[in-house]
Amino acid sequence: MSSIPNTPASTGANAPMKNGIYTVESEASESSGAEGGRALQVERHDYVDLAPTKRERAYPMEGFDDIYTDIVDYIVRCTHLIWDERDIGLIYSHYTHNCVLYGTMGTIYDRESIVRDTIQRLVSFPERRGMATQVLWKGDDKKGFYTSHLVTGSGRHTQNGHFGPATGRTFVSRTIADCMIYRNRIYREWVVADNMAIIKQLGLDPHKLAEETAKSLFDKRVENIDIGENRRLLGQQPPEEEAETSIASNEIEIKTLKWLHEVFNRRMFGGIKKVYAANAQYHGPNMVELYGAASVLHQHLALLGSIPDAAYMPQHICSNPCDEGGVKVAVRWIMEGHHLGYGILSELGKPTGIRLQVMGMTHYHYKNGFIVDEWTVYDELSLLTQIKLSQMYEGAKEI
Repeated sequence: MSSIPNTPASTGANAPMKNGIYTVESEASESSGAEGGRALQVERHDYVDLAPTKRERAYPMEGFDDIYTDIVDYIVRCTHLIWDERDIGLIYSHYTHNCVLYGTMGTIYDRESIVRDTIQRLVSFPERRGMATQVLWKGDDKKGFYTSHLVTGSGRHTQNGHFGPATGRTFVSRTIADCMIYRNRIYREWVVADNMAIIKQLGLDPHKLAEETAKSLFDKRVENIDIGENRRLLGQQPPEEEAETSIASNEIEIKTLKWLHEVFNRRMFGGIKKVYAANAQYHGPNMVELYGAASVLHQHLALLGSIPDAAYMPQHICSNPCDEGGVKVAVRWIMEGHHLGYGILSELGKPTGIRLQVMGMTHYHYKNGFIVDEWTVYDELSLLTQIKLSQMYEGAKEI
């Protein structure tokens, strides 16, 4: 299994590289315990294997409930207990009282609100099953853990709820939840759920739902604040030559941040073919499944087409060697700009000039120096809501 160490085993001409990335055998990684144990990996296992009853603790987990054998077990098992087994009350022992949850539709600032929100979602979709696709992570039990949990959720809309009257239709969508965890409790969380995918599969009107959500925010005097320029360009100068890489902790993370900056901020989209394998797969919003580097380029170029002045800002990055081979990398990012053009965000309609903030998360799978899989999640429904909210404020000014 090849991986990317913090420093290459050798340098200069003797350092094995592919596509500008060192590909040497890893002697240790954050997937390995201090005493040689290994954290579970989700991809090739059934749930019963991911939540074992007799597995000894494989990684130091001081302060965590005895049932959890490593941080991946913690995330997968407690998510299943809360959402599938309906032990919602575990939130009281797994979240701090003042936990902050950042979502695409707003922010929650306390544990009790998380409990109520969980109940509401289970009322609407009691048959939904959230299946762990992969969990990437970093940290330890002393400093705290950071996890990035990609979930594929499927179910049926059988009950009246926050999406309106039951339709009886089935759906499948992707969600990524990033958590900061210390001694068994999540104290900060970011959740990006592809609500637009669900809305379309249920046959609902996204404009009606966005209007209702925007009205609720408008009544609370929540504003879509336009800060003007996003500083991707400093005055009349071109974009920065170098990427900001201070959040990276190893070489593959640095390489990832560099090519992301080159593509999204410097608009060098041709670089995509240099980092993606010819047989790459793209798993995108609205459950899009595409193949090849040209498809990846199309999706990312079209996103910028809708927000052509956008700045891409990575917020967090982590990586783990993968049992399937290679390395997987998780990036949490923000893209800010204005709705000035046409592109992939077709539900937004004609350009409005309204400021938009895209909260997104992406998992990449590198093999032999190239990306073979990309999973990207952002929510077009939240962007439509931002437009509706700004239009409400503009309308109020005219009265």
